[in-house]
Order: sequence, then structure tokens, then C-alpha cells
Amino acid sequence: MTKVFIDGSAGTTGLRISDRLAQRKDLKLIRLPEELRKDAAARAEAINGADIVFLCLPDAAAIEAVALVESDRVRIIDTSTAHRTNGEWTYGFPELAGLRQKIAGAKRIANPGCHASGFIALAAPLVQERIIPVDLQVSCFSLTGYSGGGKKMIAEYESADRNSLLKGPRQYALTQQHKHLKEMAKLSGIVNLPVFCPIVADFYSGMEVTIPLFADRINGTAEQIRQIYRDYYSVGLVHYSDEPDQDGFLSAAAYSGRDDLQVSVHGNEERILLTARFDNLGKGASGAAIQNMNILLGLDEATGLNIEK
Repeated sequence: MTKVFIDGSAGTTGLRISDRLAQRKDLKLIRLPEELRKDAAARAEAINGADIVFLCLPDAAAIEAVALVESDRVRIIDTSTAHRTNGEWTYGFPELAGLRQKIAGAKRIANPGCHASGFIALAAPLVQERIIPVDLQVSCFSLTGYSGGGKKMIAEYESADRNSLLKGPRQYALTQQHKHLKEMAKLSGIVNLPVFCPIVADFYSGMEVTIPLFADRINGTAEQIRQIYRDYYSVGLVHYSDEPDQDGFLSAAAYSGRDDLQVSVHGNEERILLTARFDNLGKGASGAAIQNMNILLGLDEATGLNIEK
């Protein structure tokens, strides 16, 4: 039976992974008592006693955890930002060309960021097919539920005496220094960091990432992009659909609780909108981590996940 340790199981992503894996009969979870959760010796023993380790830690702590690995059999899935652009790690987005095979044999997997997952899902196939020039300057805005901010933000939004400003959507990362930017550019294949406008709003989970394009700046049409998405995402947990929820609206909460990701194309002959919708805690975090674990184990990658039927 595969032994799994979650280092950082008290955080939002760690808790979600733990809850999901606890239902699995093919896995054995290694758990530390609360008083040993931050004990380096106990963590090292748990890490080296596992077959698969999920790191659900801040960047510095994730780097420290990797240094504790002594056993060659240990395979790590890191959900932090620490290793996502590190060439020695495999990027954990199996739907990108060539990555599913690399993940299957990898010892070190960097789980994608939530905003980055949507951007890369939209941009990477179009860069690979030369629809989007690699030097095109692009922008992106992303709506996310407040659970993406972790326990502190969740508590703020769910407090009975919360600040009235939390009723409205709030834009952040105003200095254009968001930690996902380098990941977004490198994995999509563009050379310029995008202008990125992330927005957190008053709903628990869900994400809607949009890239707007001027048709005369790219090498193709909206219909060509639709066909590329249909073909590119024929396998995996990303799928193409242009169906709005109702009356022409696209809700950022439509995929809350799910682990798949929808890409869509809207607009007209002059201006095109590329949109990805998913759960920031699902395909944007814990769902993606479990998908990567399933691939490592040679299982159907949707095992234990909630996906589109």
C-alpha cells in the first residue's frame, strides 16, 4: 500500500488533500501528532518513511523540507511557489504537451499555481501553435474566491463583524509583482511578463481567468483557437466549452467544488476573450496535486476527483 505524508496538513490546501485521501482505500496516510507537526526530526522520519510527500508549506519551509529527503524512493509534490520555474523539477500540469509522461517518472513535481493554471491553459497551446507570438505583450485578469488567501483571509471574510469593503471585489498585487508571474510567462512560452490584475471577491471558491486579445495582433481567428483547444485538450481534466451559464453570463463560481477546468472563447472578429474557469482549491491546488499523484501511481488520473461527466 502506498504511504503518503502531507507536510503542512493544517493549511487550506493540506487539509483539502488530507480529507480527500482519507477516503482512499489504496493509500495509507502518515500522520504526526499535533505537538510534533513542526518538529524537524519527526518530519524527517515521516518524509523518508513515505512513498509520496505533499508539501503544503510556505516557500522557505518547502525548500527546507526537500533538504530532509534521504530516501531515493521518496517522490515529492510541492504545492508552494518555490520550485515552479526550477528546471530540475517537473511542472505538474499534465495537459501540457509532453508533461504527462515526465510526471509519470518524476521524483520532484512542482504543483501549478491557481491563477497560473488558468493563464497557462489558455496561452500555452496558442503559443505552441504560433497563434500568439512569443513576444506579444498580453494582459490578464483573474477573479478568485477568498479561500485562495488561506485561513487568515477565510476568517476575515467569514467574520460576523468584517470590514464593509469585503462586500465588493478587491484588486490586489497592484505593483505587478505577483508571485505567479514568472511561472505564467515561462510555462506558457511568452517572453514578456503579462500585465496581471488578480481580484478577490466575496465567494468561497472558484476562479475565472481571462486573457483579452486584439484579433489583428495574433496569427489566427477565434474559430481556429476553438479548434486548437478542442484538439489539445482531448485527454485530461481540461476541456473546451463555450456554453455560458445563463443569459450570456460566466460565473467565476461555476466550477466550485470541482477538479476539472473549462476553457472557452468569446468575443467577435476584432476582440477575443479567452477564459478559463475552475476551482482555485481544485484544479488550482489540491485537485491538481492528487491528479499528479494518480499519474505517479499509474492510476486513472481522475481517481478520487470530482470532474465533468
